[in-house]
Amino acid sequence: MEKRYIVTGGAGFIGSALVRALVRDGAGKVLVVDKLTYAGNLDSLRDASKSPLYSFEQADICDAAAMRRIFSEFRPSGVFHLAAESHVDRSIDGPMEFVRTNVGGTATLLQAALEYWRGLDAADRGTFRFQHISTDEVFGSLGPEGFFSETTPYAPHSPYSASKAASDHLVRAWRDTYGLPVLVTNCSNNYGPYHFPEKLIPLVILNALDGKPLPVYGDGRNVRDWLHVEDHVAALRLVHERGAPGETYCVGGHNERTNLEVVNAVCAALDGLKPLPSGSYSSLITFVKDRPGHDSRYAIDPSKLVRELGWKPRETFETGIRSTVRWYLDNEWWWRPIREGRYSGARLGVS
Repeated sequence: MEKRYIVTGGAGFIGSALVRALVRDGAGKVLVVDKLTYAGNLDSLRDASKSPLYSFEQADICDAAAMRRIFSEFRPSGVFHLAAESHVDRSIDGPMEFVRTNVGGTATLLQAALEYWRGLDAADRGTFRFQHISTDEVFGSLGPEGFFSETTPYAPHSPYSASKAASDHLVRAWRDTYGLPVLVTNCSNNYGPYHFPEKLIPLVILNALDGKPLPVYGDGRNVRDWLHVEDHVAALRLVHERGAPGETYCVGGHNERTNLEVVNAVCAALDGLKPLPSGSYSSLITFVKDRPGHDSRYAIDPSKLVRELGWKPRETFETGIRSTVRWYLDNEWWWRPIREGRYSGARLGVS
């Protein structure tokens, strides 16, 4: 079968990075399926959309008829499922939309994929893959030692992470019950270009450029394991091409930092690339009331991915932060309309 990929959520942060890479490398035809909610942005696909390999369909993964039609018409050889409500703070304010999209939408998409897969000939059934992209947040919170792995028990604490945990279980159930060839990846915190500015790193960059406070939850000691989005995309493609159906792969960069360390790193990069007339951007750091149910530490052990598929991240945290800050400095055309329209930087998730 000719390589033809459906990428759900392809106008989002990770999805658009994946689409840009697939189209750039001529990997096959790519159909982006995206509802275009607040975080979906076709400007992130500006360059990819110029290619004859690219096409776009505005659709909701909860719409069963639309999903069946899309599979029937496009006839994919594989699916990258990234469509999801993804921000913990928003899930605190409005949990039911997360249940609707992440749980109900995933089940609807799985059923459409299953019906399509059953209609393929034996050879194409054998090469078809449904890849579900998830998060390390499904595992809950770590203590000061240890790492999440593919065998870590699930213990989600937020509406977002619970909805993603449910979707992970549904994907595996469609494999175990119906034989659908699925792959699951759980990644650590991503960062990089085209990141919607409700998330920590772009929020800090843009608040700093606007001279606004840089909010740090609690005492800033919560730890995350950071992964550059392009390293994540390389892992996703590798898993799709070489991963064993039914397997799970954890993707992490071994870049653990406290939230305060992350904010200080962004400030240091800005100090070097766009210095203030006097002082440092770090003077804008402001400690705010902690997020409800804030997990203390996430960290991933990616050794299975490294050992079995040969993946290795290219970016260190230091090189990745500097290149990310540089991208935002150079691409105000992308982020300024968002800050002036859809999201100005106000705090979410205080319910």
